[in-house]
Amino acid sequence: MARRNAPQDEVPSATNLPSAPKDDRDNRMRNYLISMGIRTLCFVLAVLLTGWARWVCVAGAVLLPYFAVVLANATNQRRIDVLGTVRPSDPITHLDAGKKP
Repeated sequence: MARRNAPQDEVPSATNLPSAPKDDRDNRMRNYLISMGIRTLCFVLAVLLTGWARWVCVAGAVLLPYFAVVLANATNQRRIDVLGTVRPSDPITHLDAGKKP
């Protein structure tokens, strides 16, 4: 029998739950593919451009893989826990359902 004044377990708020692993993986894969597309564009532009623009493209083509891999391996842990856990105020248990107030 549950007592009304007994401490209750805290329940995590549904708005604080992380995204589904599949969604997180899909987002990371999309971001990685976009980064590799930009890297490919940097290679093409490095061949076509001259001067300082060529060197900027070369630097982008060299540095982008590092950042793309680091970001692709970062899981979705950036979610801010604003509400924390939630404690129900006055739950009605199946034992209390038949009682009158």
